[in-house]
Amino acid sequence: MVFLFSEGGKNMEKTQEIFIRQLELSDAEDLLKLEVENRDFFQLYSPLKDEKFYTLDGQVERIKNWVLQAEQDSVYAFGIFLTDSEQLIGIVTLSEVARGNYQSCWIGYSLDRKQNGKGYMTKAVKLVVDYGFNELKLHRIEAGVMPHNVRSMKVLEKAGFHKEGIAIENVKINGKWENHQTLAIVNNEKYKPK
Repeated sequence: MVFLFSEGGKNMEKTQEIFIRQLELSDAEDLLKLEVENRDFFQLYSPLKDEKFYTLDGQVERIKNWVLQAEQDSVYAFGIFLTDSEQLIGIVTLSEVARGNYQSCWIGYSLDRKQNGKGYMTKAVKLVVDYGFNELKLHRIEAGVMPHNVRSMKVLEKAGFHKEGIAIENVKINGKWENHQTLAIVNNEKYKPK
């Protein structure tokens, strides 16, 4: 199942500078190119990856897993595409979907370093949050950002997330345990940005 969203909020509509849609196998080559071209940049904020990750087979396997996990309602992976060229410039994931009394998940993202500072990630995060709240019927979406990653925190705050606290050494990033600022957004008028 592929959903395509743009700032208009409607399925299958392309407007503005970017759109998002769930990644599919036909995106594997473009995803590999994105990962290889940004390998050093992404590594600053990511767990270590083995060499297979940087192969076409590795990206095909990654997308297959995402498709299966979406069918199981546990992970949703979206590509961020430029509207005019349909070039893949980043990804946003909703992961660790918890149902029952939680109705929550975690958001994560990466953007081609050449596209930083243009507002694309803020727009993509807003689109994915909209999908999470309106399509998946989630109540809460959380994020974790290393405290020195100020730009990423600004993206989340512009998208309506609020800071909640520091998680001490909770994720191993680039081979080292790192603290993360926890941010969240709640699908409740009382907590939505003004």
